[in-house]
Amino acid sequence: MTDLVAQRLPLLQGRQLPGMPQGESFLYPHYEGNSIFNVPDTVCRLLGVPEIAGRPLDGMIYQPLGGTARHVVVILVDALALHRLQRWMEDGTAPVWRRLREAGVLAPLTSISPSTTCAALTTLWTGRSPREHGIVGYELWLKEYGVVANMITHGPIQFRGGGGSLEKAGFKPEEYLPFSTMGSHLKAHGVSAHAFQHYTINGSGLSRMFLKEVEMHPYGSAAELWVNVRALLEEKAGERLYTWVYWSNVDTLAHRYGPEDERAAGDFALFSYAFERHFLDALSAAARKDTAVILLADHGQIHTPKSPRYALRSHPDLNRMLHINPTGEHRLFFLYPRPGERDAVRDYLERAWEPGTFRVLDSAAVLESGLYGPGEMHPALPDRLGDLTALSTGTAYLWWPMKDNPLLGRHGGLHPQEMLVPFLGARLG
Repeated sequence: MTDLVAQRLPLLQGRQLPGMPQGESFLYPHYEGNSIFNVPDTVCRLLGVPEIAGRPLDGMIYQPLGGTARHVVVILVDALALHRLQRWMEDGTAPVWRRLREAGVLAPLTSISPSTTCAALTTLWTGRSPREHGIVGYELWLKEYGVVANMITHGPIQFRGGGGSLEKAGFKPEEYLPFSTMGSHLKAHGVSAHAFQHYTINGSGLSRMFLKEVEMHPYGSAAELWVNVRALLEEKAGERLYTWVYWSNVDTLAHRYGPEDERAAGDFALFSYAFERHFLDALSAAARKDTAVILLADHGQIHTPKSPRYALRSHPDLNRMLHINPTGEHRLFFLYPRPGERDAVRDYLERAWEPGTFRVLDSAAVLESGLYGPGEMHPALPDRLGDLTALSTGTAYLWWPMKDNPLLGRHGGLHPQEMLVPFLGARLG
C-alpha cells in the first residue's frame, strides 16, 4: 500500500499564485504534476503510447501501478471529494476502495479552475488546460455567438427543454476543440477507447465535443454498468483498451441535499457494491492481467446553505450596475460592469456582505496569475472572463438565475473541499 495523502497534502496546500489571495478558502490548482490536468498523459504512459500533451503526473503518484498496462479503466465519480472518499472507505460505506488502496496507491490531486464538470471533463479528454480550451464555467458569455450559454447542454442558459441549440447559431461541438482528443490519439497508437455514460447524457453536446473516436456504452443502473464493463474487458482481453466510466449521481444528490447528506453516501455505497460484486470479484484472471484501475473525481463539493442574501434579486443596486447577469460559476463568477461602474461594482461586492466574503479581482490579472493553467490562451477567453472575477470564501455564493435556488451543495470555487480529489489506483493482475 502507498498512501501519499499526508505526505503530499502540504505541497498542494502551499501552492501560491502571484496576485491571488491566500487563506483557508483558497487552494489553487497544482498543474505541475499534481492535478487531474496531468491524468491524460499519465494514462498514455500507462498504456505505453506517446503523451498527448507532455504533462504527466509526478511519477511518485502513478509508479505504484507498475509498468505498461494493456487495459486502463478510469472511474470518474463526479463530486467525489478526497475527504469524503477517505471517510466512506473507513466508516463502512464503501470499504472496497480501502481494499484497492491497500493493493495500490492513494494520493491527493487538485482539480483545475474552475472546479466544474464541463471544464474538468474537457481537460481529462484532451490534456489541455482551461486556459487552452476556453471552457471556464458552466455559464459563459460566448461573444462569437451572441449568447450566454450552458456549456453542458450547449444551449442558451435560460432555455428549458428542446430547442435553442447553439448548433442553430453555427456551433459545431465536434469541431470546437482545435487539438487532439484522447480517443483519436489512442486510436492512432493502437488503443481503442470506450466510454460508459448514463443513457440521459449519452450523445450530449459536451460529450460530442471531446468523445471523438470513442465507442459509447450507455447504461441505466450501477449493476448494468459494471456487468457491461466486465463483459467488455472479457471480450477484448487480448486487446489494448482505455475504458472510461462516468458516474454522476453523487454530484446530483449532493447539489440537491448537500454533500454531507446520507443520500449521496448511500448512492456511492450502492455504486461501490456493484463495482465489487459485478466487476472486481467477477473478472477472470485473463481480463485482470495487465489491467490498471484508477478512481478519481472532477471536483469536490461544499455545503452552501440557502440564504436570500446571496441572491442577486436581493441586490438591485448591484444588478443595475451590470450589463448582463454574472456568468461562470456561482462560487467563482465573472462580472460585466456598465461603463464607469467597475469600481462601484467592486466596492459593492466588498461591502454588502461580511468583509472578505467575496474577493474581487481584475479578470485580466487572474488570467495572468496562472489560475486557469499553462499553455497558449484560447482567443475568446478574455471576453468570456468579463472585467472582474469574484472569488467566494467560506460557504458564500451568488445566485442569479430567474428561479428559486434549489441547491444545498456547490463547486466551481477554490475551497479545499471543492479542489481536493483522490487518485486511487491499483493493478488488478
